[in-house]
Amino acid sequence: MQSKFLIVPTILIAFSIASAQTAQQQEVAVNSKASSTAASKAPVFADYRGITIGMSANEVRSKVNGIKKGDGQDFVTPSEHESAQIYYDDKGKVTAISIDYLGEQNGAPTPEAVLGAALDAKPDGSMYQMNRYHDAGYWVSYNRTAGDKPIITITMQKM
Repeated sequence: MQSKFLIVPTILIAFSIASAQTAQQQEVAVNSKASSTAASKAPVFADYRGITIGMSANEVRSKVNGIKKGDGQDFVTPSEHESAQIYYDDKGKVTAISIDYLGEQNGAPTPEAVLGAALDAKPDGSMYQMNRYHDAGYWVSYNRTAGDKPIITITMQKM
């Protein structure tokens, strides 16, 4: 008699676990599909003045005039409104590029030119977004500070 009462709850528990696992598998499949779609999208902002992630320090230095060599990073200041830092790994390959544009008339690219889409500014005028490009192996971010004299920072970094 006892065994009949144990079978019904056991079957119900097993069915509940199977249903929960199926729901989790479906959720993972949906999330994986969204991630792979985003990952396969090509970056809009792929280089800075011809400098790309993975390039050697010698290649970088041959592309840009007036570069200041540093220990593990180089600096370039094309104008009073624009400066950049190029970071290298221990093998001398570019791992990150960070560009700053100062003031309103600074020649900075638009969010569309960097991220492929417009950004909504917050009430104070600031903006931020980062896109990961898994297939390309790096991410790109656009950051605009608040205020009358904003600083726009565009960063590319190896993942």
